Amino acid sequence: EVQLVESGGGLVQTGGSLRLSCAASGFSFDDYAIAWFRQAPGKEREGVSCVRGSNTYYADSVKGRFTISSDNAQNTVYLQMNSLKPEDTAVSYCAASSIPCVYYDGTYSGAERLMPGYEYYNWGQGTQVTVSS
Repeated sequence: EVQLVESGGGLVQTGGSLRLSCAASGFSFDDYAIAWFRQAPGKEREGVSCVRGSNTYYADSVKGRFTISSDNAQNTVYLQMNSLKPEDTAVSYCAASSIPCVYYDGTYSGAERLMPGYEYYNWGQGTQVTVSS
């Protein structure tokens, strides 16, 4: 049985940092994409970052500020969040599924996009991240 447990959320001031953890069990990290999503009140769920094997991917809104990493020995994925902004306030979720992290859209440029949430079958319970201004 796949299980995901998030931790590390909290309240920080603008410009501060938090590190989220996703403790995983029931599957091999080599075979799964493990992603972070977030959902702010009144907004749609947003993909933030994903890791599969040694490959990492980020939404444009967090590039340069967030870093995803995985510790296979500890079966844990981390999301280091720096330079936090009030718009980062949301419930953050860890998700995992045996899929790629990204797909390429049908535009001429073939932009790389994070897989949407409905492609993931396994979810954690979420952890609140609040950034005060």
